[in-house]
Amino acid sequence: MDVSITSETRGDSTVVHVSGEIDVYTAPLLREQLDEYISQGRHHLVVDLGGVSFMASTGLGVLVGRLKLVRVTNGTLRLVCSSERILSVFSITGLDKVFQIFPSVD
Repeated sequence: MDVSITSETRGDSTVVHVSGEIDVYTAPLLREQLDEYISQGRHHLVVDLGGVSFMASTGLGVLVGRLKLVRVTNGTLRLVCSSERILSVFSITGLDKVFQIFPSVD
């Protein structure tokens, strides 16, 4: 399955909507898109994982890497996720304590 990535601006934040599966094949696309936003000076990112049905470790690596990048510029990377399946991946890895995770974009 492919991944779909769209974005919108809300105030000083860029909301990145992701849907599909984030695996070894699609994680590089997510990384490229997030890197593009960061290079454009968008340092407050909200990654909406509401449409994500599967997340592999490569996807987690992309998110952790981008979090480190935006923190260098006092930026933020917040996640939106309400799927128990995806939330359990963050919980099992302890990343639920690293990321701010919210149930909705609002």
